[in-house]
Amino acid sequence: MMKILCIGALSIASFYHTQNFPVSAIPENLKKNADAVVRKDFTTVQINKIDDIRYQFYTVTTVLTKDGDDKALAFIPYDKGNSISDIRVTIYDESGKKIKSFSKSDFGDFANNNQGTFYSDNRVMALSYTPTQYPYTVEFSYQMSDRNTVFMPDFIPFRSNNISLEEAQLKIINKSGIELKTKIYPSAYNYTSVSESDSAGEKLYTYKNVPAIENAFLSPQPIKILPKVSFALTKFNLEGKQGSISNWSDFGSWYYNSILQPVSLSTPAIKAEVAALDLRGTTEEKVKKLYQYMQAKTRYIFVALGIGGWQPMLPDEVQKKGYGDCKGLTNYMKTLLDEAGITSYYSVINSSSSPVSFDKDFPKMGGNHVILMVPTEKGNIWLENTSQQVAFNHLSYNTTDRNVLSIRKNGIELIDTPVYTADQSREKQLLKIKLNEDNSISGEGSFAYTGIQYDNNLALATMSSKDRNEAVKNLLDVLNFEKIELKNFLNDKDNAVARFDLDFKANNYSKNAGSSIIFRAVPIYSDNIYKADEKRALPFELRQSFEDEYEISFAVPKNYKIEEVPENVTLNSEFGTYKLSFVKNGDELKVNRTIRINKGLYPKEKYNDYVSFRKKTINIDNSKILISKI
Repeated sequence: MMKILCIGALSIASFYHTQNFPVSAIPENLKKNADAVVRKDFTTVQINKIDDIRYQFYTVTTVLTKDGDDKALAFIPYDKGNSISDIRVTIYDESGKKIKSFSKSDFGDFANNNQGTFYSDNRVMALSYTPTQYPYTVEFSYQMSDRNTVFMPDFIPFRSNNISLEEAQLKIINKSGIELKTKIYPSAYNYTSVSESDSAGEKLYTYKNVPAIENAFLSPQPIKILPKVSFALTKFNLEGKQGSISNWSDFGSWYYNSILQPVSLSTPAIKAEVAALDLRGTTEEKVKKLYQYMQAKTRYIFVALGIGGWQPMLPDEVQKKGYGDCKGLTNYMKTLLDEAGITSYYSVINSSSSPVSFDKDFPKMGGNHVILMVPTEKGNIWLENTSQQVAFNHLSYNTTDRNVLSIRKNGIELIDTPVYTADQSREKQLLKIKLNEDNSISGEGSFAYTGIQYDNNLALATMSSKDRNEAVKNLLDVLNFEKIELKNFLNDKDNAVARFDLDFKANNYSKNAGSSIIFRAVPIYSDNIYKADEKRALPFELRQSFEDEYEISFAVPKNYKIEEVPENVTLNSEFGTYKLSFVKNGDELKVNRTIRINKGLYPKEKYNDYVSFRKKTINIDNSKILISKI
């Protein structure tokens, strides 16, 4: 039966390869906002038994512009357990005429190591092709067998902006006798839908004519807009370790016993290093001391080995070598806490700039990162173990506001990570500005950042003085700096605060008006361009709440007086609030400015309201102050 299936599959592939694909046949609506169009995306999945799954992939992608090149790359990621065959690539010109064909022998075979990867079983076969004309079309097919059946990829039209789809089909043939669970997640915005059919044990899912999602300002990620179908076998294999995923409890027990327990091994050396720290005080104080000790002696290097890249290194290896990936470093930190008698939980998470959570009602293997959770009477402590710089009990914006799979001996508990409020994610800016008659300003400033804004400034911690100055100069480029010096940078890892002082001189800040001088009220402000869009097609996402508070003191030149000051202003909106106020004190003017933004996913109908709010804040930041000669 297997031979019949394979022969049939090859016949289908041969049929596909007799086609041509003129660009003129693409519907016009699919060209809009598209750098590339997926003409065909057909996948057949045959599940034969718990450790035998076979895939046939066939795609045809037309690249319209150079920016679409990366959407038609012919590459095959795999690991040592995969068998790959029948690789074919054909390139067509705009009219659909064949330009060139390639086979397996034309592909290079490389270690699939991202920057920072040290050890990995992951590899990639890739074709090097440089297009000589646009548009062009890439027809690509291959077959793959895999003994790991725990990973069933989601079926989604596409995963990035500026790509459209003519037709996609996913066929699943389940001959294993194992229950296959499926779940359709409709588009929350009716962007498109998936059709489903089930006949004689074959499931077929189809998308047709899905237009590209424009990479518009503040658009959510495509995964939040598009529908998807998820799959999971209730019994599975991962590198010879078989388990059940009928529910999160079963899966968690398997994960604990098969993945974590075999490498949850302490050593006399680890016991000794914990004892040498002489831990005292509260649980939080002990955890902090252990965590900062671990940070100081380790560094992050990705290691994709051990049960499909999912099993951590042994704590002993991390302890001796001083490096590991998120799995190894988290497992080592957990072992240190175990030796101190402190309970903690290895927690799998989806790390991404836009929050993605696990479905509590549909258990399946997933996640791309690991952190550690320590329960205490005062609340959970969260530890990001891959950074030598991040503060204790601080998670970045890539891991906040979503849930984790907290692995327990008796199962999995889905637990939410923290959400930073605007009060917790602040910029505090104190500026003393001396206005000069040559239209320049001399300034001293102190800056402090917490929450998400702490993350945005953490990169400064590892920079040289020269690079810090350049980074801040680029960040605050609304000023025409003649010189700038960042001083006293402090990464407060106890309280998750980044601080620094700034000395600077900037030219052309003010303008002359006869014997008077005019200058704007807020020296450093956001100069984003906000444009109304009457044809906005999608919602917009403000991904983080934050608050900026500025206190600015202007000292006027000798023989000048403060002549005209704008009125105090307060703006209230569902998107946030803004306040600007002025206090005159002799030859000094104090300006207080606060803006607060509320995170949220807002409907498209409110986009222009948000644009109007932000335009008003920028205009008020640019309110003019007049000083005149006495």
